[in-house]
Amino acid sequence: MREAVSALELVSLRKTFGGFPAVDGVSFRVAAGEFLSLVGGSGCGKTTLLRLIAGFTQPDAGEIRIDGRSIADLAPHRRGIGFVFQSYALFPTMTVAANIGFALRLARAGKADIARRVGELCALARLQGLEDRYPHELSGGQQQRVALVRALAPKPRLLLLDEPLSALDARIRAALRVEIRRIVNELGITAVYVTHDQEEALSISDRIAVMDRGRILQIGRPMDVYLKPASVDVATFIGTSNHFTGCIVDGALVAGSGCPIGTVNGVANAGVVTACVRPEHIVLRPSPQGRDWATGRIANVLFHGQTVRVVITAGLAEPVLADIPTAQWQAMALMAGDRLAWRANDGHITLFDAPVLARAAE
Repeated sequence: MREAVSALELVSLRKTFGGFPAVDGVSFRVAAGEFLSLVGGSGCGKTTLLRLIAGFTQPDAGEIRIDGRSIADLAPHRRGIGFVFQSYALFPTMTVAANIGFALRLARAGKADIARRVGELCALARLQGLEDRYPHELSGGQQQRVALVRALAPKPRLLLLDEPLSALDARIRAALRVEIRRIVNELGITAVYVTHDQEEALSISDRIAVMDRGRILQIGRPMDVYLKPASVDVATFIGTSNHFTGCIVDGALVAGSGCPIGTVNGVANAGVVTACVRPEHIVLRPSPQGRDWATGRIANVLFHGQTVRVVITAGLAEPVLADIPTAQWQAMALMAGDRLAWRANDGHITLFDAPVLARAAE
């Protein structure tokens, strides 16, 4: 059931509200059939960027191109773009079938063609048997799926989704993000997805773009952005990180007043640097291990199911977080208040130089 798809390109796009740059010189390309997620905190500009693409808001400068052609002069309904709103925006007095077929009726499609398309999409979204129900008779997850296929009904060239799962509880969100990606994959459509949920973005995207204050901080494959964040801001927003400030001496990061963190690849010696280490890359031992290991005391233990998060006080500015497989933690037989040894796994310390940190803090 794959349909025609298009590439999207943004060139130096800008939008200012009251002197504040909501979108500040954004440029990137989304390949045909790609699923790109825009992630960032509230007010970072991601929804404004989506509305600029859709044509609901006009840019102050820059270009928006679909398949190499500017769409700046096209009204929203002429851009060939499907939009899924955060609130779903279903028509309460229309049935599921009528909601899905609404855009087709506006386009004066024949009744047989509308019925065929509605049937295809209900099957795709697993809505069979619900065609005659009204929105208030549906669960939140069912309403979300109706909103999604309604946007897909006129066979758009591009699909935009503005935090479509934010109103749902965590369990339903986890299931529906898989459904959204399945439907998008089956149609092969190009999609731009806005979310503040980093886990959601990491799990369903081909690439993610991290935004802050109207700018793209980093864009890349989810695993690359997670494992190789371009800045402290990216490392802080995507996942959880331990941040250390120190020096590199003989290829090892030393923080605070001599706390050994671990081996750094490719750098023998350096002055003051800031580094991040993901909690899953902190190694623990129940007893002292020598001068290459730091020591600390367990301040708290948080059970997360498959893993245990251990909070360690080590005489640094912030506690150190370590995520340990539950079975491994049980074997250590440690508890809050106990002392232990810890260090970063070799090759898993990400460094940021001082100039980068200064710019990030401005």
